Amino acid sequence: MRLIYVTSTLPYGKKEAFVIPEVRELLRRGHEVLVVPAHPRGAILHGDAKPLLPGTVSERLLSGRVIGAAARVALAHPRRVASALGLLLRSRGPGVLLRNLAAFPKALWLSDLVRHRGAEHVHAHWATVPATVALVAGTVTGVPWSFTAHRFDITEDNLLGEKVRGAGFVRAISRRGAREIQKITGFGAAEVIHMGVELPPRPARRPGPSDRALVAANLLEVKGHVHLFRALGVLRDRGVGVRLDVAGDGPLLGELAREVRRLRLEDRVAFLGLVPHGRLLERMRGGAWGMFVLPSIVTPGGEQEGIPVSLVEAMGCGMPVVATATGGIPELLEGVDGALLVPPEDPEALADAMERLLREPGRAERLAAAGRRRVEEEFSVRSTVDILERLFGEHGRRASR
Repeated sequence: MRLIYVTSTLPYGKKEAFVIPEVRELLRRGHEVLVVPAHPRGAILHGDAKPLLPGTVSERLLSGRVIGAAARVALAHPRRVASALGLLLRSRGPGVLLRNLAAFPKALWLSDLVRHRGAEHVHAHWATVPATVALVAGTVTGVPWSFTAHRFDITEDNLLGEKVRGAGFVRAISRRGAREIQKITGFGAAEVIHMGVELPPRPARRPGPSDRALVAANLLEVKGHVHLFRALGVLRDRGVGVRLDVAGDGPLLGELAREVRRLRLEDRVAFLGLVPHGRLLERMRGGAWGMFVLPSIVTPGGEQEGIPVSLVEAMGCGMPVVATATGGIPELLEGVDGALLVPPEDPEALADAMERLLREPGRAERLAAAGRRRVEEEFSVRSTVDILERLFGEHGRRASR
């Protein structure tokens, strides 16, 4: 099947690495997948993204080619283009309207690309501008389209009702996301299809040193690193020795490094920077760490996690995990016997859970095995792509009749 995936920046940048396994699995199954980033900016920072480049068409929001294609499409299909523009003019608030209008020429360019490439389905990741681009292309060309809604993109409500009505199907990556879509739009049932990860074959990993912990996450407020550092301080004061490796980078690096110094944890916390994804997974499988901790929070602005792929990957590698009860994380750990799920912004509770894993190696082993089983059941990329493949086929066939 000939598919177009509209992303935000992938394969550029690093924030959409979780989409890569999905695209690779579709390619492995023989589908043609063209990746079109709405905002192709930044460098290729993720090694796994490099194989996607031959199937990527990058064009700025406004360029000579975009303007030329948009003009051709507008002249050839004036009523459809006017209808699509009318949809965008319903945008909620000036900020959303301006972002959508800025993407309108590129959406018409995509319409031209859809026809030239004979695309059978367009799928967008994010309910914001990428889904706007897909909405316009679908309206102008009649090609079936769909989108994946993640987390903050749902609450932005960028023409969410119009998109739910127009899409062949809507995918939410968690049940929480599906409920939010229903609440905002008042109708429609999103398909709950998790973001899948590539699972290593069993045995998943060798048990690592129990006193070595890993947090792998962008250095953002929502990830809650500061509370994990304070938990390490609590453990130190209890006489419990734990060393933490922090994988990832982001705008809070300087602030977090200062917090580590303030807490006098320089001998216990190491900032690894941006670790190549394949290398990180290799070390997780190889037993470099005894536990994975993700101390996510709900920010004052209301931002929270969906289902963090880093946590899914750690469980898939057979690592025992400690996480907070925020966003879609409880859904991920549902049915995992002995799951260590603690309140957000609670360093004492984080410290208690980590100490439990240290002092009860049998519990750590059981938790690791239960987490691996949970990921195998619902979060393997092969099982999630099974569902997507069926939906793409159903809606493509419907459009062709």
